[in-house]
Amino acid sequence: MATEQELSELLKSVEKRAFKRALYHVRDAEAALDIVQDSMLKLAEHYGDKPAAELPMLFQRILSNCMLDWFRRQKTRNALFSNMGDFETASDDGDFDLLETYAAADGSQSAESSEQSLGRAQILREIEAEIQQLPGRQREAFLLRYWEEMDVAETAAAMGCSEGSVKTHCSRAVQALSKALKAKGIQT
Repeated sequence: MATEQELSELLKSVEKRAFKRALYHVRDAEAALDIVQDSMLKLAEHYGDKPAAELPMLFQRILSNCMLDWFRRQKTRNALFSNMGDFETASDDGDFDLLETYAAADGSQSAESSEQSLGRAQILREIEAEIQQLPGRQREAFLLRYWEEMDVAETAAAMGCSEGSVKTHCSRAVQALSKALKAKGIQT
């Protein structure tokens, strides 16, 4: 059984990455925050009695399901209120900064010039934009494998698909990103 301390530490460690993952999927900062908070609550309420080693995978699965639920609700809502554009929001104010999560391993980031910093920021924005353009399942597989650093089996369990599907989605995502970034002059 996981202790309150272990559960709390897990939630703190995954908070920012989970938010970014949700933001990539739903493209709405407020909705992404709601999804992450809902996922955290569900983990604590329903799975707090599980062993601590199982919690990270459970959280990823809950997060995936919450995002799917959000899309289902949006589809229903949009069908019901298709003539009432006031109910739809497209607020992506960009409060979450990818650069905040990027840290140079050797600490040389503080010594870089403003031109280098600006160039790196522009490249990261281009990469982020291309990740958002990936199809949903490819984006999910890519983020779980390379952002969350899960292995193929863990990613398959979190996505509810086979390991072969994960490999296919990841391969297609990497190829699409590589092609798109090369077209923009960014070498991968």
